[in-house]
Amino acid sequence: MDTQSKLDILSRDAQYDLSCACGTKNPEEHRKRNAAGSGWLYPATTASGGPGIMLKTLLGNRCTNDCKYCPLRNNQDFRPVALAPKEMASFFYEFQSKRPLVGLFLSSAVLGSPEKTMGMLIDTARILRTSYRYRGYIHLKVIPGSSKESIDEALKYASALSLNIEAPGEHHVAKLSDTKNYVQDILEPLTYIASQTAKGSRYERVHTSSQFIVGASDELDKEILLYTSRLYRELHMGRLYFSAYQKGLGEQSLPGEQRQQPRPQLELFDLGLLPEDNQASLTREHRLYQADWLLRKYGFSYEDLLFTKEGNLCLDRDPKLVWAQANPQFFPLSVKRAPREALLRVPGLGPTYVLRIVNQRRLSPLTCLEDLKLPFSVLEKARPFLTI
Repeated sequence: MDTQSKLDILSRDAQYDLSCACGTKNPEEHRKRNAAGSGWLYPATTASGGPGIMLKTLLGNRCTNDCKYCPLRNNQDFRPVALAPKEMASFFYEFQSKRPLVGLFLSSAVLGSPEKTMGMLIDTARILRTSYRYRGYIHLKVIPGSSKESIDEALKYASALSLNIEAPGEHHVAKLSDTKNYVQDILEPLTYIASQTAKGSRYERVHTSSQFIVGASDELDKEILLYTSRLYRELHMGRLYFSAYQKGLGEQSLPGEQRQQPRPQLELFDLGLLPEDNQASLTREHRLYQADWLLRKYGFSYEDLLFTKEGNLCLDRDPKLVWAQANPQFFPLSVKRAPREALLRVPGLGPTYVLRIVNQRRLSPLTCLEDLKLPFSVLEKARPFLTI
């Protein structure tokens, strides 16, 4: 097979990593498959804060692991494909020279062993950095079970590293895979990455992230968010992602050689195309992202988050509104005097609008809420919790 034919298969298989596939209602902010079939184009933010596009694809698709949520697990029947590091580096460099990109997000199934696969990922990044003098963004997905030596080598060339934590705790991961050791393959490498990228360390410039596969086990939202808060507090993780497990995604019924035909694809932001169970999974994913933002950007702690008696977030209301309605004694807040930290607790108000309020009240007197010049939908959501 030529490189383009391999990339066509690998880009289809990359669709099963659903991170950030359905985070907002704006289709322009969702991933799109490249028209040439060579990968997925993801919206990204540049170092200067502006918009950009990042290419995401796989280096190989035949995995030796048996993760029950993954269509690429080792007992599935499909055509194995892998690119050599030189092929991937050459393709990406030529591709980004024709279309400006923020960078490359490169992942892979486990091809034989974690060390072999990490070697191929690292070689791709090394070729781009040394042979092509590429200075853009390179995100490498660390393979579970990778050694400290491989991680050290990856840190030399990567702008960002991520390793999926997958589930909140050893007993949940054990339900998803018989081949992974949660402590040795996931927790220890994550901890080592954190130690090598901590503030003041040699590689503090390298961004770190991880991802939960939501709903593949019987984990609860309160378990996921407890681990989330600890990953931020103890490992100083840069960002966490939540990928809703989609039942039936990638399953095939065609026998033999016919399985090499393109797999059915699903635009995940079109919720009307999804079975009802999967729609609920994506709503759950969205609520987890909202709770994550409360922890990272709004000054909330894990103890502030409220859950149903079953231990999950409320699906029909966002977690900040749930907190506000459960704490009526905190409101209404004076837009003239309330501190920034308190205003961030108001439903509808994010950091940008709160900063606008704080700046505006310094410059001119406020006589009514309309003086805030907030969008109508935002003001109506915030109105019950504010006073002049």
